[in-house]
Amino acid sequence: MARYQLEPYAVAADIYSAEGHVGRGGWSWYTGSAGWLYRAGLESILGFRMVGAQLAIEPCVPKSWRRFDIAFRYRSSRYQITVTNPFGVSSGVNHAEVDHRIILRAPVRVDLLDDGAEHVIRVVMG
Repeated sequence: MARYQLEPYAVAADIYSAEGHVGRGGWSWYTGSAGWLYRAGLESILGFRMVGAQLAIEPCVPKSWRRFDIAFRYRSSRYQITVTNPFGVSSGVNHAEVDHRIILRAPVRVDLLDDGAEHVIRVVMG
């Protein structure tokens, strides 16, 4: 922290290498790096990824995370996504439900609809 001199949760656009400033961050909250951090968290940790007109959900979270929720709008439709982790695993999906219809296959792929409705996706890790 003493060397970086920026917020530990912010991504810096630059890390200085000039004598007297080695390791210090610059340009914090730079929009380009913030966008990449957001995408890395959303896609690589929460496992939420668009694949054409499908949504892939493949979480890879700390075992202590028991639940997270994502609200997502696809065109005129809204998706309420809840991921629960009752068995305390890092990855793997036991099953998923889309609008109360169970999906047992992995990885989870949901066809996205542009129907103006609200859809509910429930993913159970395990």
